[in-house]
Amino acid sequence: MPKVTIMGAGSTVFARQIMTDILCLEGLDEGTFALVDIDAERLELAHQIADKLVALSGKNWTVTASTNRRAVMGGSDFIVNAIEVAGMANVRHDFDIPMKYGINQCIGDTIGPGGIFKALRTGPAWLDILHDAEELCPNALVLNYTNPMSILTLVALTGTTMQTVGLCHSVQGTSKQLADYLEIPYEEMKFKCAGLNHNAWFTELSYQGEDMYPRLRERAKVPEVYEKDPVRFEMMLYFGAFVTESSGHFSEYVPYFRKRPELIERYCRKGYLGETGFYANNWPTWRKQNEESIREMLEGKKEIPFKRSHEYASAIIEGVVKNKPTVIYGNVRNHGLIDNLPDGCVEVACLIDRNGIQPCHFGPLPEQLAALNRSHMAVHTLMADALLNRNKEAARYALMLDPLTAAVCSPAEISALFDEMWSAQREYLQPFEA
Repeated sequence: MPKVTIMGAGSTVFARQIMTDILCLEGLDEGTFALVDIDAERLELAHQIADKLVALSGKNWTVTASTNRRAVMGGSDFIVNAIEVAGMANVRHDFDIPMKYGINQCIGDTIGPGGIFKALRTGPAWLDILHDAEELCPNALVLNYTNPMSILTLVALTGTTMQTVGLCHSVQGTSKQLADYLEIPYEEMKFKCAGLNHNAWFTELSYQGEDMYPRLRERAKVPEVYEKDPVRFEMMLYFGAFVTESSGHFSEYVPYFRKRPELIERYCRKGYLGETGFYANNWPTWRKQNEESIREMLEGKKEIPFKRSHEYASAIIEGVVKNKPTVIYGNVRNHGLIDNLPDGCVEVACLIDRNGIQPCHFGPLPEQLAALNRSHMAVHTLMADALLNRNKEAARYALMLDPLTAAVCSPAEISALFDEMWSAQREYLQPFEA
């Protein structure tokens, strides 16, 4: 009877999907969901939809909910982290202030000025959760979904004793896109992939024993194919491998595509393909629509979806609890997994069974890809210092080294940007000023 505690359960669409996935598992007929959120109203929505999902499943899962995590964490076998700290209050600051300095972000929640300040807001609360877990459920497996993924997972792995894995859906999603671009059956495509979250590389792609990269390069010449993923196709053509994160978001991770208006016009497109301010301009609306959708489900005006997704949480729970071996791509500590990357948080294939998360050795990445990854690992290391030691200046140095920020601004400008963002968000950065 596993106990699954979901932190940030008020993120109702995500929590609903994770619970749905778990309830879809064969042979896992009873257990407990413990839902936690500091927003009582959103938590109640999550509680109600959880009860509906359990009823739909016909299984004997129980649901508890509390705004006080310590009241429900005890005995957790799994902790799913999906918290968002002061996001609504700062989503405009994260985009608007950097834009004044010419730093053009599409998503801006895992890297760049927006991602670094999201880490500063989120890290202290994340560490508080982990320290409570060390006391109340030290053997729990922590599944982190909150961005910035690499920074927060690295902090958990180096600053606490909790067994933690960072989870995303970029490998699953991108591999399916690649099969579509190549016009081959996904189930028969083979690949190797490793790197960092949102910066992992498909170093091998094959179908029926044939290397698919020559075909993918040919497909990139087809305008309607290229237009679906301009930045990623450019990276593949010039760096030799396809990357896991969408064109729009990945364009923020490198210094090539967003530093001049003509480059943005050439390589960036609407929506997730690189639209300026896409996340900041739309996220408040998305959040409101998601909550309205949940209310419609609860009122019977809208069908409650009950289909398992490709998120990895349920596969991990099934693998551990039912000893059903499977392979997922997880963010784990680089203890010699990728030979030419330093100690830090990397994304590699991991075997899951009753023994938990077992990362697989990958070997070396092609050097040009490793070099791109190392530039971000330096930022991650500085941010871990900032969060674990309450070191504000380490965060400033991290922003200095961010590839896109450095491509646009001088050190003096970056320092001024940092101070302006700090001033705007000071209310939410109190742990650093104590």
